[in-house]
Amino acid sequence: MANSAGQVTLLPPLTITGALTGWVTDQFKFNAAFPKVLTVQANFVYGSGGTTVKAWIQTSVDDGASWMDVICFALTTASGKRIAQVNNFVAITGAAVVTPTDATLADNTILNGVLGNRMRVKITSTGTYAGNTKLDLLANLR
Repeated sequence: MANSAGQVTLLPPLTITGALTGWVTDQFKFNAAFPKVLTVQANFVYGSGGTTVKAWIQTSVDDGASWMDVICFALTTASGKRIAQVNNFVAITGAAVVTPTDATLADNTILNGVLGNRMRVKITSTGTYAGNTKLDLLANLR
């Protein structure tokens, strides 16, 4: 992971085999100002087996004491790429007040308006994947 504006590796290629439950990456702390726009690309290479892989990009506004989902990528049994973008320029989606979620943001959705001073990834998978199934996540911060 880099820690400046530009491209950041949120998750280097992770080989997924057995089920993961709430597996988290190290947190990424921004050294400068909070990002205003976060664009994330999920690269999923499907090998065989398995059922679902969910990756939540999470942020913290209280220095890592609590975490909330801002992006949820839901992947299954096909290789592919997905891109999502959240930003602080848009009002919080849906309401003036939001209850933070931890690994429960709906599949393939985002929450705009909240980017704190830290980020991490939380992953849950079901089923037993094989055949070199991998996931990596790249981000661009502005």
